[in-house]
Amino acid sequence: MSDNPYAPDFEDLPEIMPVFPLHGVLLLPKGQLPLNIFETCYLSMIEDAMRGRRMIGIVQPERPQSKKLYRTGCAGKITSYQETDDGRNLVTLTGICRFNICEELNTTTVYRQIVPDWKPFRGDLKKDGCTKIDRDRLVGLLKSYFEMHDLTCSWDHIDKAPDEKLITCLSMICPLEPTEKQMLLEAMTCTERGEKFLAMLEIAVKGRSGENCLGKCH
Repeated sequence: MSDNPYAPDFEDLPEIMPVFPLHGVLLLPKGQLPLNIFETCYLSMIEDAMRGRRMIGIVQPERPQSKKLYRTGCAGKITSYQETDDGRNLVTLTGICRFNICEELNTTTVYRQIVPDWKPFRGDLKKDGCTKIDRDRLVGLLKSYFEMHDLTCSWDHIDKAPDEKLITCLSMICPLEPTEKQMLLEAMTCTERGEKFLAMLEIAVKGRSGENCLGKCH
């Protein structure tokens, strides 16, 4: 049983699904991704999705402007929808389940569609939860990382957030490299994702410290 109120049963996940290629963008199960849709092809995709199961796959191209997609993406359900006066759609996707791309279809639609394989990620629809994260280490690294990138946050909210929600949110919003985001997406469990995320923060913080040291020494 999923603790995501928007998630369908595993057997009801779609056999064919539109995909939205977005370089450097990460959607994770139970995460929320706001999107500002203005291109004609994707306005058509949203319109068609709203008439059906409201499910869209978010997947990264392997490189900017490349048509070749990473194999693994995450499906989101449209849980918020607004039309603007200037013809845009403001939508929020709530992450449901990851998938592997079995094949891309030749279709007459102006957007891309794929056959997803959900089976490796059936666990996304179950209650997961991380094993306990080292919060002191996480907060220490986050403070240094946020300072590097001139970011602010509510430390009170971070302290109160459950581990899974915290790792999901931070993985999605932190300005990590696209390859790093893909590694976090492909981590099989929340615990594994949390460990990878902490390692990425540590590398970034230590790398910046090393640059600062070199600058002072020279």
